Amino acid sequence: MGEHFIFLGPPGVGKGTQAQVLCRLLGLPHVSTGDMLRASVSSGTALGQRAKAVMESGQLVGDDLIIGLVAERLGMADARNGVVFDGFPRTMAQAQALDDLLAQRGARVRAIIHIDLPTEEIVERLSGRRVCVQCGAIYHVKYQPSRVEGVCDLCGGRLVQRDDDQPEVILKRLEVYAAETAPLVAYYGSRPSYHRVTGEGDAEAVTSRILAALGIRAVHG
Repeated sequence: MGEHFIFLGPPGVGKGTQAQVLCRLLGLPHVSTGDMLRASVSSGTALGQRAKAVMESGQLVGDDLIIGLVAERLGMADARNGVVFDGFPRTMAQAQALDDLLAQRGARVRAIIHIDLPTEEIVERLSGRRVCVQCGAIYHVKYQPSRVEGVCDLCGGRLVQRDDDQPEVILKRLEVYAAETAPLVAYYGSRPSYHRVTGEGDAEAVTSRILAALGIRAVHG
């Protein structure tokens, strides 16, 4: 059982931010394969060691590893009513495997939300991003700077630029996305549950567009 949500779009369009908003509104877990992979890299697992070199080069991690991670996650108790996928699926093989996994569980994809942005804005957003090495909080040198440069407001940890947020790696990631992930738009695009929104403007504006497309009213207070 369960109704699942998918966020599509190139790196840097705000999929993670919007996925977390939807999670809070609907009480569903946030499933980010990127976070899962980064956790495995930092813990030094065999999967993490295999994934590290691939991620740093801007290439995509293999379908078999990603599908295995997701299948395991869907089997957890908190995923029974559905999840919000962020960064998955990224290839046709992953999309087809997800359809099979959900069918086996009597579940379905409730909505596919495709967020898009011009390439120049994506590069500016990602290259300016800084992440706290201790708590994982995310800042931006232009749009959301910390009070003290290089220091996390929340825990005092050091802020760093992720290796895959270097401009040259970003452009490579976008090339990979266009070649391997863009066909998903054709796969999902004809479904009534597919919604395309622009990621331009602040996060609140994007959230409003998404909720309107889904017919969900935000609860305030």
